[in-house]
Amino acid sequence: MSLYQKHLPVLERARQACRERHCWSPYPELPAKYPDAERAQALGLQAFESHLGGAGQSRRFALAQPGQIGWLGQEVSPYTQQALHIEYPQSDIDALFAAAEQAMPAWAQASLEVRLGTLMEVLDVIYREHLFEITHAVMHTAGQSYNMAYAGSGVNALDRGIEALVYAEQAMRAVTPSARWERSFGPSQIRLDKTYRIVPRGVAVCFACASFPTWNAWPSMMASLATGNPVIVKPHPATVLPMALTVRVFRRVLAEAGFDPNLVSLALDSQAEPIGKQLVKHPKTAIVDFTGSVQFGQWVEQNAYPALAYTETAGSNTVVLESAQDLDAALRSLATTLCMFSAQMCTSPQNIYVPRQGVRTPTGTVPFEEIGRRLAEAVASVGSEPKKAAMILATIQSPQTLALLAQLQDEGERRGQVLLAPRPYVHPQFPHARTSTPLMLQVSTAERDLYAGERFGPVSFVIACDSAQDALAQASADVREFGGLTAFLYSTDEDFIAQAEQAYARAGAQLTTNLTGAMPLNFAAAYSDYHVTGLNRAGNASLTQLAFVSSRFCIAQSRRPARDPA
Repeated sequence: MSLYQKHLPVLERARQACRERHCWSPYPELPAKYPDAERAQALGLQAFESHLGGAGQSRRFALAQPGQIGWLGQEVSPYTQQALHIEYPQSDIDALFAAAEQAMPAWAQASLEVRLGTLMEVLDVIYREHLFEITHAVMHTAGQSYNMAYAGSGVNALDRGIEALVYAEQAMRAVTPSARWERSFGPSQIRLDKTYRIVPRGVAVCFACASFPTWNAWPSMMASLATGNPVIVKPHPATVLPMALTVRVFRRVLAEAGFDPNLVSLALDSQAEPIGKQLVKHPKTAIVDFTGSVQFGQWVEQNAYPALAYTETAGSNTVVLESAQDLDAALRSLATTLCMFSAQMCTSPQNIYVPRQGVRTPTGTVPFEEIGRRLAEAVASVGSEPKKAAMILATIQSPQTLALLAQLQDEGERRGQVLLAPRPYVHPQFPHARTSTPLMLQVSTAERDLYAGERFGPVSFVIACDSAQDALAQASADVREFGGLTAFLYSTDEDFIAQAEQAYARAGAQLTTNLTGAMPLNFAAAYSDYHVTGLNRAGNASLTQLAFVSSRFCIAQSRRPARDPA
């Protein structure tokens, strides 16, 4: 059985899910539902710990790549605040590009079915053999909770990888390989045989971000490789291990399938000596996938040419509270989402716009000041119980985030009101974890410079507006000016909801209206939810649609007179 035939049943279900946009996944949503879960989790932890060095003794990560020039590693666990003591091979950039180009022809000439089957096998191997190992790697580099690392950076990221393959297949199958063309020119009848070839653009560079290294990287890698392009992976220096494990699996499966493993390689740097700009501007770079900061993402968009750039950065994700059928339920849902992974997600809400006259409910209008107080109480309740906080807030990935919270708290005390002051909580399993409960400030629109743009981390602003219309205008202006991926609305007025849908669609943010209950407001479902619109400064690419893959290859044609009669 070929790898394509082996994985075809899953691929067919994924095609159906992408067409119908319904809920489906081939993977269990919870760690406990994984086959032989207890044993698999124990082996995953053991595998993760096998990579760790000790005090004063680093352990070298085995990854044979061309052009090695040294060893690098500076990861620190947000849970222990101790170094992981792992060193990874650092390769010469030119050597990686040369090896990738040499590996590309045989891969590009392979059939679509062979490429899809091989890449589905990569995802299957990650799932069967490395899922819990990567879960712990994400925990101890990005700082996510165990459940989020499993779900968001594990199975949901695998789903996004399959989704990218579905759209890559759609884009390439739309290109017929050959055609007979006939037309009369005066008395002559011209018959031509035409051949259409899919030609990959070239070497892709994939940047993985610090807080969610796999979620964007896996689909980006799949999109490039499925269309015939090799990939050089550039991890963030703080979160190398998840991507080093990923690259090692890709290289192993590619080699076992008879291809050059240098189709996928790892390019390392340090925070002191970054190589990102060199990679983007390298003359052999044809594609750039970037997930990370707004500042560097904008530089990539402006400087990647002639390479194609696919970016997903961040923005000011907004909430408009106009009215609510069940205000307590709305505030609980909003509070949970504000706390999820300490708001270190590109979809976390930040700016909460509320009419100064208050929020309408079936029992009357709730004053603006009470809205802020009740929301702060709901957020505070998440961090008040260490076990609950550990699951939802998790840890703070970077010390820079704590510095930002301190700065914003100081400014908030001078220019507004601190509804909720941040404080560390003691993690029940890791007492030295870098943690913080959220900061919540109450301000007016006069303090727009304080909340304009993304403030990365657990900080939110409750903003007084002149009216509901003003709240919507302010919120949609944030998206247009600073970028925004997601937006949230609570309203019982259908006319106002329709206005909001139009305003956010024009601004380019994905809108969620009146959602309450167990699901986090910013949960993005593979095969159903489009992630990023590409319509504002939060990114120019969307997971996942045809545009994410269709330009990663070009079409070259040849034609000649038909050699046989019609």
